[in-house]
Amino acid sequence: MVTSGELARLLGSWEGSGPGYASLAAALRVLVLDGRLPLRARLPSERELAAVLGVSRTTTSAAYDLLRGEGYLESRRGSGSRIALPTGGVADRELTLQPHSGDAEGAIDMAVAAMPAPGAMVDAVEGASRDLAGHLGGTGYDPFGLPSLRRAVAAQFDERGVPTTEDQVVVTSGAQHGLTLLLDVLLAPGDPALVESPSYPNALAAFRRAGARFVPAPIGPAGWDMEHLAAAFREQVPRVAYVLPDFQNPTGFLMADDDRRSLVDAAGRAGAHLVVDETFALLDLEPWRPRPRPMAAHDRDGRVITVGSMSKSFWGGLRVGWIRCSPPLVRRLARARAAIDLATPVLEQLVTERLLRVSGPVIDERRRLLSERRDALADALRHHLPAWRFAMPRGGLCLWAEMERPEAERLAEAAAAEGVHVVPGPTFSPDGTLDRHLRLPFTQPPDRLEEAVVRLAAAERRLRLGAGERPRWDRIA
Repeated sequence: MVTSGELARLLGSWEGSGPGYASLAAALRVLVLDGRLPLRARLPSERELAAVLGVSRTTTSAAYDLLRGEGYLESRRGSGSRIALPTGGVADRELTLQPHSGDAEGAIDMAVAAMPAPGAMVDAVEGASRDLAGHLGGTGYDPFGLPSLRRAVAAQFDERGVPTTEDQVVVTSGAQHGLTLLLDVLLAPGDPALVESPSYPNALAAFRRAGARFVPAPIGPAGWDMEHLAAAFREQVPRVAYVLPDFQNPTGFLMADDDRRSLVDAAGRAGAHLVVDETFALLDLEPWRPRPRPMAAHDRDGRVITVGSMSKSFWGGLRVGWIRCSPPLVRRLARARAAIDLATPVLEQLVTERLLRVSGPVIDERRRLLSERRDALADALRHHLPAWRFAMPRGGLCLWAEMERPEAERLAEAAAAEGVHVVPGPTFSPDGTLDRHLRLPFTQPPDRLEEAVVRLAAAERRLRLGAGERPRWDRIA
């Protein structure tokens, strides 16, 4: 249920130059398409909303009628009006990691936010190969992970102001494996799970496979809506909440310290486990600015569970991650993983341990490259697609662009015909909204990023003109 007061706050200054009912319907439609009104949420009655907004019931009734006719509202006698989508929403979306190898030469893949391995990887692999000899006498099956790597991960938390011991860390085969393992232990089918909207698509897929019931927490143009989050914890009482407070994927937002403390407190009052994904945490492109403390620094009763990995900061092909949580939960996770993968490969753990020793220079180089590429992508968008809006991310790997119209999925199809692959906003939504947005990674060289934006601009023109003919690939350099 969305209360009349909350809806009035979300609507803000909704009045336009046309009829009042049309302006109100348009404002409500935007809230639905942007994901700030969750699907199937019940709206206040026409009379109640009219009283709060200070308009006649005729205005709210006509606005609701218009939205019903368009498919954005469904009404049943005795149960009020609920948010819907004309398409019915999307039940199952995943972000594919398959390369577009079958496409014509010259295609630009903007679908995956990842970078090649750093130069330090070669030395780390060579050193780890030598280290491996000392482990060959064992079985290689350690569901907790190598003690030396667990200590190295704990030391990194210590350096960030979160005292951590080895028995609070379990090594995983990447962050996605870690999340899947956590959901296997913490969540039962039908349990409510609070997730951000937008959020990482493969994380959403993991929750779907666990049978979770989504409680979407919309992220607006300015970041997290803390009032909505607090209400969701209070009213929906989720079993698990999943958040990315550090350079959120896909928006790039960084959660403020006070908001982190409020979120931990709200989770504690609801008795929820707060799963914090720190996959992007090291990729601060403006490290000279004050940085909020890790979410776990606000934890007093073991509710915060931190997931990290090597994939975004170092290399996606190094499938090593970790979970920091209470020692009893570490033991439960180690027992449960026997049904999934037994243990993380020893050689990859040794490579990770060596990379963590030289993480400072590696991350500094990453920051230099990504800062240059982020700025190049932003400049190209301002020049070639000036009507698109975005907030300049302080870190991470992605820029979250907002188009003028809700046609991101159509644009993605048109862009593929122009030779650039992008992921539309609904892929990042738990309920199929956000069709005015695209995620644009800035992981490629500046010239490739500008060419990608040039092709996106051509794709947008293709939509405007209604053209359907594919370009001649032999004419594209």
